[in-house]
Amino acid sequence: MANKIQMVDLKGQYLKIKDEVDAGIQNVIDNTAFINGPIVKEFAEHLSQYMGGCFVTPCANGTDALQIALMALELKPGDEVIVPAFTYVASAEVIGLLGLTPVMVDVDYETFNVTVENIKKALSPKTKAVIPVHLFGQSCDMEPILAFAKEHNLFVIEDNAQAIGAEYTFSDGHKAKTGTMGTIGCTSFFPSKNLGCYGDGGAIFTKDEKLAERIHMIANHGQRVKYHHSVIGCNSRLDSIQAAILDVKLKHLDEYGKARYEAASYYTAKLKEFDPKEKFFITPKELEKSTHVYHQYTLKIKNNKRDELKNYLAEQGIPSMIYYPLPLQEQEAFKPITRAAESLEKSRDCAYSVLSLPIHTEMTIDVQDTVIQTILHYYKRS
Repeated sequence: MANKIQMVDLKGQYLKIKDEVDAGIQNVIDNTAFINGPIVKEFAEHLSQYMGGCFVTPCANGTDALQIALMALELKPGDEVIVPAFTYVASAEVIGLLGLTPVMVDVDYETFNVTVENIKKALSPKTKAVIPVHLFGQSCDMEPILAFAKEHNLFVIEDNAQAIGAEYTFSDGHKAKTGTMGTIGCTSFFPSKNLGCYGDGGAIFTKDEKLAERIHMIANHGQRVKYHHSVIGCNSRLDSIQAAILDVKLKHLDEYGKARYEAASYYTAKLKEFDPKEKFFITPKELEKSTHVYHQYTLKIKNNKRDELKNYLAEQGIPSMIYYPLPLQEQEAFKPITRAAESLEKSRDCAYSVLSLPIHTEMTIDVQDTVIQTILHYYKRS
């Protein structure tokens, strides 16, 4: 069984919705509306409803979504944007691409997410925006972040590429989907994401109608009317076939989130049973204010054993992944353009200790038991 274990089982997921997906793709082909076809608008409307009624602009990928969000806010070269040092490169890459200054801050070691305390350390007169990344499937603690941003007139761009479907609860009891709380939210539809297409895609969310119009315009070559270009924009479109696939999968998103959560809970229960005092590894911590959709199930491996454990799992035919092996402040591309707000020690510690186990919507108990028993065997023999 071990050699059949996958980090993400996209084929198994597809087979369960094959008839719906195939019909959607065939409909696009039959109508030959491959770019900006009716299904793109329909998907955007359905996604808007799911996200609580915000304006949705589909685009080509998650990195474009972040870039367009920054472009829409009309920031100027030299303006500073706060971003966590422990995240995927896209969150900071787009800042540098636009001539802005990435200001890197540390993350909370337990949740992997940036906190308001981290953000406060980075504030300067040049600060214009902050990008909280909802890493691995749960929300940052957004209420204090939003309050701080409002106090200092900062834009908030939520990177929601890994947490679509997660929900945050405010102190007054009201709930909001991740990606809908800040000025703008961005997501990716990369195939392995919780809501993933069979190519590439992304989307941008906002509750501000005028800002939504600007976002849509920038994503469409800076034009409101064809061949009349009001601003410098870009060409970032979600093609119709991907929209058709996503429209089917959106109906199952909550079901997918539940399946991932159940798999994660099983991992945690069994691993904590073996290592209750966290002598060998630390299981994921769930923020009380947020649901968790477990885009990744990520352990922190202690005693500098991460790489050895990863290699042992691979020898047994079990995949695992390191997200992310080098924190952004140590990436060559960012050294000349970045301001670090603090020591970034926790981001470094995360980068050198994290290990993500297989998790997906088609996980079975038998597969998980194989993964768990292999991990336990590694520790019992060492």
